[in-house]
Amino acid sequence: MFVEIRFPDLEMYQAYAIKVERSVSYNEHRPRRPPPDLPSLLLHGRIVYIGMPLVPAVTELVIAELMYLQWMDPKEPIYLYINSTGTTRDDGETVGMETEGFAIYDAMMQLKNEIHTVAVGAAIAMIQQPRVPSSGLMPASDALIRAKEVIINRDTLVNLLAKHTGNSVETVADAMKRPFYMDSTRAKEFGVIDKILWRGQEKIMADAAPPEESDKNAGIKILDAI
Repeated sequence: MFVEIRFPDLEMYQAYAIKVERSVSYNEHRPRRPPPDLPSLLLHGRIVYIGMPLVPAVTELVIAELMYLQWMDPKEPIYLYINSTGTTRDDGETVGMETEGFAIYDAMMQLKNEIHTVAVGAAIAMIQQPRVPSSGLMPASDALIRAKEVIINRDTLVNLLAKHTGNSVETVADAMKRPFYMDSTRAKEFGVIDKILWRGQEKIMADAAPPEESDKNAGIKILDAI
């Protein structure tokens, strides 16, 4: 017994396009752009954070962010958070020039925006005697020039601190003879800071803006919990 098997005309099926659904890949759910980094998110809230010693790269970034925020809105305030050892490291080794701090100061002074500075952690390195780096193989004439530059920077810093703290030049110069460390209370007495902001100090916080208003001014939006 023979069974004849006939196949349909293949040409008829080839006339139709066969549609195949592509399987869903995990790559399709990945964002096409990388997520913004934390400094960018802070910058969006008009917050500039200094958390490293003042080396040229850090100074360049801070000044660029300040100028950008002024360009975005010259009327809105800028919030500058500082947790930096200034031009030195934690071990006291000099890693930058005092002019790095002067550059940030000059940029702040020429901005139209109101700038609120908040010290968190360490913000002490500029309240000390500028240091002369190790001369090493430096010629004596060059070492003398550097020493004169340090004296000029010291006098400039003394005058600026006296101007902004309300102390006499002699008082500031005497404090800068050696590294002068201050806690928040001593810093307020010396005139380096205006207020101490921490929870549990109702009297000190009475004239400060409430957290909701501060968040609003900083551009921070709090989403309601779902």
